[in-house]
Amino acid sequence: MNSTSLARDIVRQLIENGVSDFVLSPGSRNAPLSIALHEAELAGFINLYVRIDERGAAFFALGLSKASDNYVAVICTSGTAAANFHPATLEAYHSANKLLVITADRPAHLRRTGASQTTLQVGLLEPVSTIDISSSIRIANSLTSGPVHLNIQFDEPLLSDDGTDWLAGLKPHAKENPAEEPNELFNPKSRGVVVVGHDRAGLDAGALSRYAAALGWPIIAEDPLSFPSSISHAALFLSDSIIRAALKPDEIIVVGRPTLSRSIAALIKECDNVVIIDPRAMTVDTERSASNIFSTIPTGATTLDPRWLKLWRDCAKTAANSLHLDWSEQSVVSAIAANIPEGAALFVGSSRPVRDIEAFAKPRSGIHTFANRGLAGIDGNISCAFGIAEKYERSYAIMGDITFLHDISALVNPSEANLTIFVIDNNGGGIFNTLSQAGVDGFEKIFGTPHNLDLERVIHGFGGQVIRVKSDSDLLHAVIHPTHGLNFVVVEVPDRVVNAERLKVITQSLVNALRIGTNLA
Repeated sequence: MNSTSLARDIVRQLIENGVSDFVLSPGSRNAPLSIALHEAELAGFINLYVRIDERGAAFFALGLSKASDNYVAVICTSGTAAANFHPATLEAYHSANKLLVITADRPAHLRRTGASQTTLQVGLLEPVSTIDISSSIRIANSLTSGPVHLNIQFDEPLLSDDGTDWLAGLKPHAKENPAEEPNELFNPKSRGVVVVGHDRAGLDAGALSRYAAALGWPIIAEDPLSFPSSISHAALFLSDSIIRAALKPDEIIVVGRPTLSRSIAALIKECDNVVIIDPRAMTVDTERSASNIFSTIPTGATTLDPRWLKLWRDCAKTAANSLHLDWSEQSVVSAIAANIPEGAALFVGSSRPVRDIEAFAKPRSGIHTFANRGLAGIDGNISCAFGIAEKYERSYAIMGDITFLHDISALVNPSEANLTIFVIDNNGGGIFNTLSQAGVDGFEKIFGTPHNLDLERVIHGFGGQVIRVKSDSDLLHAVIHPTHGLNFVVVEVPDRVVNAERLKVITQSLVNALRIGTNLA
């Protein structure tokens, strides 16, 4: 099969199996696919996005996949281009996102021969396995869950004058969701807590909320913006060992992977019975251990301890009433989360913002939240937010300045969607000021990494619309009254060292209020 026919066959199969979004990075060896995709777009079968940087292209495709919950293909040429797909592929693997990675390659007989732009692309994106393709194969069975890597061998000639209407009779079909597994039986104890990791193990937030309500147990959510009934500010008050001991459950159900708060991790570690709900435990995280491990939400009823539940509710209420924030990174994140309009999407960047959402944002509903929690990296956060924004009428993103600068090349291909990106500018890696590394010799050089850049000028250099805010009122106006298209809001916050000290003071003040308010002093 010649290269043109092979490319057409693959594209046709993908369209027939419900893939409609394709992200292309230009190159020579992938020319047969590029041309076939252009023809499919002209015929109205697909959405084709072109991104010149492969690393950003893969994260853009990952964002599209997160927002659509469907396979999205990202395509590149051979060589280092293919290697640039690895960070996004790893994130997709650990988050079980539907990313379809397609790398063009030389024919197998040219491998290890010194042929130009030829390396060993089979196995390049491990732990995602490679399907090495030299002729037509059936692709549908590979599109089940999690990322897939197709490595396609294209031989010369790469172009063809074949004018066949290869799209004739093509009928796209939406990919059918696999049948749900039957719920397993689980007999929970009376004193229990549901702890939900940020990505919910891919499970529906509404279904999890209903399950927790049926149990009658409190919910602690790393993403309180998806669980309006979750416990407010648990990550803060559970940092106190006395409060944690008073609230200690007999059983904890962990949904997904809680990856942020050390206090939540301590609560889980101190509990004798831990139950995991996460389908990844069967494939990706096979070494996880617990009293029980379920791949779906189980069924079962329990009797409750009203006095113990009241103590949890009193702690949440006292925490919410006691928390008062001056202008800071925490007040910024809390205000943005509270005032985003219903129906919008929010992408939360890694490092400090995602932690501040967990600890300081008030539980609510009505928005769609996303974050890269598979490996929790700052890689490609702008690109991922761009991809998500394509699927929503209005979107927002929050990220730190280092995270923003790490993916600055994404601004070469700016989003045309209605997206507002809030960049929290504290001139460096503020997360490290709150970790054990703070204050070590050479801290500013090897951890703090001040960039000393005027972010407004950087964004203007890419032609972006940008404003700087320094107060609650200006921030609120930027959230409630965003302009059309892509906008950047540089948020000037207090010094990183000052912020770290404030976090300690805020946490201790909250703990003291809870101890007194709940008679635990």
